[in-house]
Amino acid sequence: MIRICILAVVLGFSGLSQAGSIKVFDANSLRLELENAKPGDHIILSPGLYEGRFDIDRSLSLSSRGDSIIDAQGEGSAITIHASGVEISGLTIRHWGNDHYERDSGILVIQGSDDVSINNNWLSGDGFGIRAEALNRIKINDNIITGNASLFKLDRGDGIHLDHVIGAEVWSNAISQVRDGVYIESGSHSKVFSNRFFDQQYGIHYMYSSMDEAFGNQSYRVDGGYALMSSKQIHLHSNQVWDAVDFGILLNMTQDSVVEGNRVEQIHNPAENPIQGKEGKGIFIYGARDNRVVGNRFAHCDIGFYMAMGGEGNLVYENQFFDNFSQVKYVGDKLLEWSKDGRGNYWSGYLGWDHNSDGIGNSSYRPNDNIDRLFWLYPEANFLMGSPIVMVLRWVQRQFEIGEPSGIIDSYPLLNFSPPFDFEFGVSH
Repeated sequence: MIRICILAVVLGFSGLSQAGSIKVFDANSLRLELENAKPGDHIILSPGLYEGRFDIDRSLSLSSRGDSIIDAQGEGSAITIHASGVEISGLTIRHWGNDHYERDSGILVIQGSDDVSINNNWLSGDGFGIRAEALNRIKINDNIITGNASLFKLDRGDGIHLDHVIGAEVWSNAISQVRDGVYIESGSHSKVFSNRFFDQQYGIHYMYSSMDEAFGNQSYRVDGGYALMSSKQIHLHSNQVWDAVDFGILLNMTQDSVVEGNRVEQIHNPAENPIQGKEGKGIFIYGARDNRVVGNRFAHCDIGFYMAMGGEGNLVYENQFFDNFSQVKYVGDKLLEWSKDGRGNYWSGYLGWDHNSDGIGNSSYRPNDNIDRLFWLYPEANFLMGSPIVMVLRWVQRQFEIGEPSGIIDSYPLLNFSPPFDFEFGVSH
């Protein structure tokens, strides 16, 4: 019995020792080696064009010795992975299909294919760049993913699409001209960091996700920077977004999340007279509660902070609201305190004093009042906004509260501010 066990171990090591490097020179030899490869093999593509679609159904590495191009010829997925422990690196992958129902992708990772690594590739095509479903621990880093700018944004695939994926790590990718840069649905425990997103709908889009983290990312020339929808326990910190049309950060029906240390600037709708609700919003909270918004910078936006539809139950403090056309827009009937432990937010329009030099204003700050609320509810009366009667009404309201108090109050406005983080802002490549 002992001899049988020893023989089995020896045979096992013998099988592993046969794994090696295999060089291929054309599409036919690549297909043949993929069908006959042993676990642990490393297939190396020589420079050249490899046309068609390729399947990987065992644990192996696939890389390039130079300019190796896989061209899917406009149909299906270029590479489909059906096994765990696969690594794809150093390839140019292009011209796959755009059937979203069939999940056409540059690299499609099938359910159960855990511990896949995709790095240092250049992907360009119409459908999804990289798509993975129902698996654990995928790593995606240092790839360049480009979609098709001629397609309507919602007709493009996402740069990276993760569905029911646990423990994903996505870093140092440059993603452009897609629908969403990174889309995460029904996943958890992901980390998305140090990526660059531009010319697309949203940089990062969470949907029904939980316990995820995103930091050090840059989004610009986008509709929105970072969208957290129907998710919980997301930690969004130290990210940048600028030159967006709709929002910098969105919390829609999201709970128990932390938004801190982000830098949001130049969120502006270029339309001459955007309809109500379509203004550029630094942060937009819609029906989200029990979140913490702290230490962020919202500057040069149409509206710094927009809140609607039951977004009252959140902590907001130590943020900077700097030269937004409207600092805050809140259409609600509650009076909300935006401070914590004696520290509020910095407001560029605050004109109060600091008699004891503690860095906190002596009087509270109201970024909007009941008169503002009337104009928001009845935008057709905007032509009266600068009239003498409105100025008198604002003065009267400051002296005597008109109706039940509502809106935002910061009882401890901060008089000093510093950038949320130190790395250079607004650098595009």
